[in-house]
Amino acid sequence: MRGSAFLCAGLALLLATCGQTQLATAQTAATHQWLCAADRNGNGDATDEGEIAACGTVDGGEPLCPIDQVACTKGPDRHYACPFGGQYSCLSPDGIAPPSCSPHACIDTRAHPIETEIPIDDPGTLNDGAVDADGDCLGTIEIFGGRKLRCRPPGLSVTFQNCCKDKGKIVKDGMGSSSRAIGTKIAVAKGVFTGMKAAYTAFQAGATVGQAASAGANALIVGIDPTSIAISLAINFMMEVLLQGCDQQDMEAGMLRGSGMCHEVGNYCSAKILGVCVQKAKSHCCFNSTLGRIIQEQGRPQLKAFATGWGDIKSPECRGFTPQEFQALDFSRMDLSEYYSEIEARSADLIQSDMEERVDAYLKAVQP
Repeated sequence: MRGSAFLCAGLALLLATCGQTQLATAQTAATHQWLCAADRNGNGDATDEGEIAACGTVDGGEPLCPIDQVACTKGPDRHYACPFGGQYSCLSPDGIAPPSCSPHACIDTRAHPIETEIPIDDPGTLNDGAVDADGDCLGTIEIFGGRKLRCRPPGLSVTFQNCCKDKGKIVKDGMGSSSRAIGTKIAVAKGVFTGMKAAYTAFQAGATVGQAASAGANALIVGIDPTSIAISLAINFMMEVLLQGCDQQDMEAGMLRGSGMCHEVGNYCSAKILGVCVQKAKSHCCFNSTLGRIIQEQGRPQLKAFATGWGDIKSPECRGFTPQEFQALDFSRMDLSEYYSEIEARSADLIQSDMEERVDAYLKAVQP
């Protein structure tokens, strides 16, 4: 009963505080026929707050950009002129009120659609490849392999919500159940993918946010040991990002990067209109564990095979180490204190208590 009450209370709180007015305004801008974009801070794009807006229609049906809009001034000849220059039109909202003007042009999105890059669907290295009669792997063995994932910070495509916002350490490195620790580390990426897909699919099919989050939790727990995931945080995370309009890959990256399992490679433009960037994306390589991410970050600089680092930002190189590369790593040159401190902070009693609490919370959340 307690888990069910928590889920309902969490949903009610999110619905009450998620900023519906702001979200509605952002969605209007994102779906409006006429848009204007301006690089006001000079950083080369129009993805920051106040740099993209829906153009309002004035008398006569002409669009007027609200960004940097000012009142026109009346000259001695009683004609209005735009302070920015004669090339900018002075327009009245109703033909009676004093006209205004803006130095930014409105773009017809029907004539000039927004160009959006489709995110790379990287399944990562598949487990359990072909083996010979002795059980030896016939394919390429990878150690600490990862997946390409992207999430999107505030911008037009995500209606100015932050789909890269970290929500804390939801998934842990199997430090709860010793019998399932190795399996957990292997299954993390697959489990997160399965859970996020189930939540997003359910939401797209018309489920409520709470129902979609429960579907995601049910699927997530199949792939990940329940002692390795803070299920209440996972449910809360899924409800929030679904309300923000984030997609499945945003959700996957958000959960794994917040759990310390992703290396951020860089930023790139994922959506443009007339050459102006209106949405950025953060590119990552995400791994099955925090330890995998740490060893990748500190091991790659030691190997000539990774001379280019993480490769192209839009499509980073997230492969694991070959056995030969892994044997060549000098672990004495690596700083694993981040991982050690995480383990040292959890005594045996705390681990046991954590296991019981997480299993109990999950069962009560999905079977109230």
